[in-house]
Amino acid sequence: MLSHAYWHSRFRDDRGVIGRTVEMNRRPLAVIGVAPPGFRGTLMFVSPDFFTPITNQDRVDGVSPLDVRGSPRALFETFGHLKPGVTPAQALADLKRVGAYLAATYPKEFAQNKYELGRTGLTSFGGAVNVFMAGLMVLAGLILLAACANLGGLFAARATDRAKELALRLALGSSRNRILRQLLTEAMLVSVAGGALGLLGSLFLLGQMADWQPFARAPVHVPVAADAHTYLVALVLAVLSGLLFGIVPVWQILRTNPNTMIKAGAGGHPARRVTLRDVLVVAQIAICGVLITSSLVAVRGLVRSLGADFGFDARVMLAGTNLGAAGYSADRVPAMQRRMIDALKAIPGVERVALVNEYPPLLYAAAATTNVFRAETTDMRPANVAATPYRYSVSPEYFEAAGTRVLSGRTFTWHDGKEAPAAAVANREFARRMFGSVAAALGQHFKTQDGTRVQVVGVAEDGKYLSVAEDRMPAIFVPCLQAPSTTDYLLVRSRRDPGELTPAIRRTLRELDSGLNVDAGTWASMLDVALFPARVAVVALGVLGAMGAVLSVTGIFGMAAYSVSRRKRELGIRVALGARSGEILKAALGRPVKLLLMGSAAGVGLGVLASRVLAFIVYQATPRDPLVLTGVVLVMALVGMLATWIPAQRALALDPVILLREE
Repeated sequence: MLSHAYWHSRFRDDRGVIGRTVEMNRRPLAVIGVAPPGFRGTLMFVSPDFFTPITNQDRVDGVSPLDVRGSPRALFETFGHLKPGVTPAQALADLKRVGAYLAATYPKEFAQNKYELGRTGLTSFGGAVNVFMAGLMVLAGLILLAACANLGGLFAARATDRAKELALRLALGSSRNRILRQLLTEAMLVSVAGGALGLLGSLFLLGQMADWQPFARAPVHVPVAADAHTYLVALVLAVLSGLLFGIVPVWQILRTNPNTMIKAGAGGHPARRVTLRDVLVVAQIAICGVLITSSLVAVRGLVRSLGADFGFDARVMLAGTNLGAAGYSADRVPAMQRRMIDALKAIPGVERVALVNEYPPLLYAAAATTNVFRAETTDMRPANVAATPYRYSVSPEYFEAAGTRVLSGRTFTWHDGKEAPAAAVANREFARRMFGSVAAALGQHFKTQDGTRVQVVGVAEDGKYLSVAEDRMPAIFVPCLQAPSTTDYLLVRSRRDPGELTPAIRRTLRELDSGLNVDAGTWASMLDVALFPARVAVVALGVLGAMGAVLSVTGIFGMAAYSVSRRKRELGIRVALGARSGEILKAALGRPVKLLLMGSAAGVGLGVLASRVLAFIVYQATPRDPLVLTGVVLVMALVGMLATWIPAQRALALDPVILLREE
């Protein structure tokens, strides 16, 4: 089956496509259908718009995963729909019965397999993503609370300004319920109007997300669209937020004594040490501190990940090929791989060339693992597994080309073929777990699932293999001649500019065989999947942090401006009596600044705790980083300066003569 996009690029339209015969990787294929518009695949070396039955995959790739029993990549995932009336628990029980049959029939290949049943989507990415999504929802909720606190403070200030009016209405016989209904109606109108504008903005963003493809080399299409549930949630949030910030002035009205308010005159309520509005402002600033701390932690983690030591040099060029798809049988693959290495070495400026089967570390998060046993083990059941390291099949000079340091022992040569004893280079973590130390590991043996004794001939440094945020993990490297594969990446180390070297690599490989599909680029440019969580965390938390900062600026500004406006007469008298600018600012803005300091301290403390969730997503995400703490302090200080600058200028510009005339 070929997709709609493929046929539009090749035949310009879909008419007359079905029944035609095309050639793919030197093999004729018949077109039996056309996928719907917008349907995309995620294959790497074959066109992403090309689909074949798995039973015929050997006709395209040269090998069939159905013939390789026990291969970890034979069947990665199986998709399906449950029959009506069948529960997930029943389906999982059936799946485990199939697994038990396979384990009993083929114990060597399937005894260690695990079977899970889950839904597709974000939940299929595992616990770390789920935790991050939950944390993101919590932070979004905090943004909503900060907005409610901001509006609640504004409504409280407005209610204070209208205190005399409301007192007169109460004294003239108006019921409290009628006044409360008016205030809540005003709050609900503001909330629903804001919710409607927010919903329109979200519909635009959802449309952009539907067309978003985060991985250019592996197209992923995630359809997202608003439905009835989205509108219902938006309505509920709008109503609840209106009630939240509208309840603040309601509390003031319920406690209002008309006689006291009328006697107090324009001054309103007598001053209190701590008001509800003060609490709201502190909470709002604390939320801002949490968001800014989290966003700076994510940014710092991303910067670390971009310059981190992954156990390889990310500036190395990679050239991916699939010899099986180009028509090479398994017995012809090793010779062709050797020819490709020799040809690339002849390119001017190239220093080292090596090969790794399947995928290099961190590429597309596709690291394969294998079960290993101690040398004295004879029963290869899962209970006796000593370690489950990542496994890479590499050629000679791989470590030199990748820039991976070998701590002890030797690397591979072209003499490490199928006739030679099984050998492996382990990383430091594997040596520590299996043998206690690097020195003790050299020359020792371990067994694989099929009982083969493998000797550790060298120990390399640790690296990152599946995720930049992972802890130290064991890994082993075996000779490519002892573990051949038709899919491989060529590592090319050179001092030449990648922009010049990439065309030379493609041209050289296609001169060897014009049917080769070549995926070339720097190692760093292909780390989209590995760095995707950190980049999403930075963008998401950065947006939330900016929104929190804006809300805090408006909240503090509103309080400072209100404080200056309410105390104009007092401040004018102070100026007339000769008070200095510093004293005027202290009197006018002392309370807002204290609230800013209190809220910032609380926000940084909560942000330190909340940022622990980022450790699952972002590389070395620690809120205790001096640069992070310094950045948080500077950002919060900038927020305070922006919020109090205009009220401070108004306080310093007061003219006592004009104020006293007005009074």
